[in-house]
Amino acid sequence: MKGTDVFSKQHAQIALPPRNLGSYRGIIGYLEGSLVASRNTMLTASRTLDFILSYTMTLANATAVQQVDSHTYSANFQDGWTIGTVPHGGYVTATFQQVVRKHFETTLRKQQQPHTITLHLDFLRRTQLGPATFKVIDKKLGRQTSIVHVTLTQDDREEVVGYITNSNIEKEDGASFPTGWNITPPPPPENVSKLDTDTDVIWGERAEMPFADFRGATKQIRTWFPRQGQHELSIVDMWTCLKEPSSRFTNESLGFVADMFPQIIENHTLGFDCYSVEFERQNSKEQQKKLMKGKATMWYPTLLLNLDVKKALPAEGVKFLFVRVQSKMIKNGRYDLEIIIKDAEGDLVALSHHVVLAVSAERNTAARRKVGSECAEAKL
Repeated sequence: MKGTDVFSKQHAQIALPPRNLGSYRGIIGYLEGSLVASRNTMLTASRTLDFILSYTMTLANATAVQQVDSHTYSANFQDGWTIGTVPHGGYVTATFQQVVRKHFETTLRKQQQPHTITLHLDFLRRTQLGPATFKVIDKKLGRQTSIVHVTLTQDDREEVVGYITNSNIEKEDGASFPTGWNITPPPPPENVSKLDTDTDVIWGERAEMPFADFRGATKQIRTWFPRQGQHELSIVDMWTCLKEPSSRFTNESLGFVADMFPQIIENHTLGFDCYSVEFERQNSKEQQKKLMKGKATMWYPTLLLNLDVKKALPAEGVKFLFVRVQSKMIKNGRYDLEIIIKDAEGDLVALSHHVVLAVSAERNTAARRKVGSECAEAKL
């Protein structure tokens, strides 16, 4: 719906004005002042307010970190950026990037190495909403590159660990040669200036990703796919931008971009591309659910994520990024993903590689076992 956003939850339906936080605060004041008739109504209002606040929160704000001491940082994982009950892996990765950015702006500012050029994360256990603590160890401080080890903990559980390398991309110098590499098969041509209005004849915008109620983080982006379909079931080409109109992708957003895309396995499970623009155009939301019911009830937790950053985006960020996703082998519930990210100028921005599991969605929402047993400490 242009100009407004409609949110419906339980018995509350609110037509939100254009996404301006100041106008939303007016809605919040109205709800606090008028929805006092009953306890149930107040509970609904409270949940509505939580949704509004998470919906209007930019990626930069949702990944904001505070410095506790020279090597400790805190963050707060927000609702609205989850898959099921678990904070989205790319959202967690972007928070790691913010921790490292803050660390090199403060504790390691003398290094003058503001850009993350490589990142490796191992996801040990499920993360959860709420407070998170990041501990940083300076492993190697050098003139050209520096490496830090970062550990994410929640409730005394080590959940994600990573090694991150920083440098100064703008001061890099050395051997440079054209390689002749191109994305194969090539993606369809695009007119980026027409994406926002969805008037590009080759690329079309999806109103919503499949399973968006379960994959809430997908509601934070807009996506465009080839109107004529993908090259094959194991390849996805996509243009994307953040849904909040003023938000832009920065280098600290790349971990989020590198993990936000259609689930290739579902194309194989269903036998058709449920993410295609044509599938959404031909079928109502309820019809889509019926066609996909019982055939794509999976959760795809990331075991590890690697990021290789090739370009420093402008400080103010960019609106649109192109993403190519491809899987080479899907076998026995484990598969790989190769992600290529380019900007509107056609420059290679980043490469990413994932190792992923495909498990029942029930694993996502299952209660944690009591701390103390080795089994309880496993990711899955």
